[in-house]
Amino acid sequence: MNVLLVGGGARENIIGQRIVDDGGILYTVMGNLNPGLKKISREYLIEKETNIERIMDWNPVKNRNIDMAVIGPEAPLELGIVDKLNKIGIETASPNSVAAEIETNKKFMRELMEKYSIPGNLKYYYFTEFGAIKRFIKGIDFPFVIKPVGLTGGKGVWVQGDHFQTKDEAIEYCEKIIMENIGGGKGILIEEKIEGEEYSLQAFTDGKNVIPMPLVQDFKRAYEGDRGPNTGGMGSYSMSDHLLPFISIDDYNFSLNILQQIIDALRREGRYYRGVIYAQFMITKTGPKIVEINARFGDPEAMNVLTTFRGNFVELLNNIAKGSIHQNFYFEHLSTLVKYVVPEGYGNSPKDNQEIHIDLNKIYETGAKVYFGSVNAVDDRILTTHSRALAVVTKAEKLEDAYRTSEEALKYVSGNIYVRHDIGSPELIERKIERMRKIRSI
Repeated sequence: MNVLLVGGGARENIIGQRIVDDGGILYTVMGNLNPGLKKISREYLIEKETNIERIMDWNPVKNRNIDMAVIGPEAPLELGIVDKLNKIGIETASPNSVAAEIETNKKFMRELMEKYSIPGNLKYYYFTEFGAIKRFIKGIDFPFVIKPVGLTGGKGVWVQGDHFQTKDEAIEYCEKIIMENIGGGKGILIEEKIEGEEYSLQAFTDGKNVIPMPLVQDFKRAYEGDRGPNTGGMGSYSMSDHLLPFISIDDYNFSLNILQQIIDALRREGRYYRGVIYAQFMITKTGPKIVEINARFGDPEAMNVLTTFRGNFVELLNNIAKGSIHQNFYFEHLSTLVKYVVPEGYGNSPKDNQEIHIDLNKIYETGAKVYFGSVNAVDDRILTTHSRALAVVTKAEKLEDAYRTSEEALKYVSGNIYVRHDIGSPELIERKIERMRKIRSI
């Protein structure tokens, strides 16, 4: 089966690898020359993933040589790439633009949950005009979060106490959102701030059935100790029991029920969702709450779950695309750990065109895997861009063993780079557990 994959990051590298491992023939569109995807692709096109016209005009697509497509990032979904592929007879294992609005429009997501009385929603307030939001912020007396309504690459959310301290700072950021059209000029949400630990629940769905994957915890903050600016994600871990140390089976089932209700609500609205959906939750004193919904695999969370996936991935994607999913697959009961290697300065002013030195043979000897992200392969060199460069992925029965392997493997990567070494460490996990104990006892 000829499979079109759109996207050039580490998430797409592991998706593409699973497709090829399970008998698919890969055709890739990527904005950078990812060496991992270059190696496994029958053909590839170097083009921005948002240049839909150019993708549709690429010979394998134009000549209908593609049997099925999978879209990695969210921006092409918003621009209707699935709608255009479907129109020429290419089925996709990703949602069309109206279904993907569950991610691309945060206001729509909150209103959908409110309309269908889906639990886990937050108090929210929507604004498009600067004067109105300025007056509102000056008058409120509760902690809050500022969110551009549209897509921001995971970097647009500001949390009181973390990204801003005063109301004046909040008002200044809101003015910037409006003046610079951050999030596509769709407006701003002010949401209540909640306390707890975030976690990701990803699932496969055909628009009716929802089959969950193991829970993952992602780390957005750039620096160790969960400090610094938000990023696309510096790393993530999952546990062998498919839960997390601070998540009970009841929390998990409640979260899954929320996700099922969202899929059902979308279907009632005539928005049939097919593909991977993932919910970013926060476990709070009163239970799971929805932080956001995403219309695709998480990055880095895709690498955690696909590392332990067992089954025919191409067959699964094809069933999703045809609207009839079957659970003829499973996930190994192993812990996984992903750590991103990023260019120095990532999160503020990353240094691009810097060479990264990687001894792949030594890394593989440790038992780790490498998936390339936003790098460019130039001759025999790997050069950084402004985004995450590569991911080192490990698995073991116990998370601490995956952590030790990860730290050993990272010794064989060098250059002007930065890694959050604390992700997956026993000390950090224990701090998460203790934090939730305190929150639940208040």
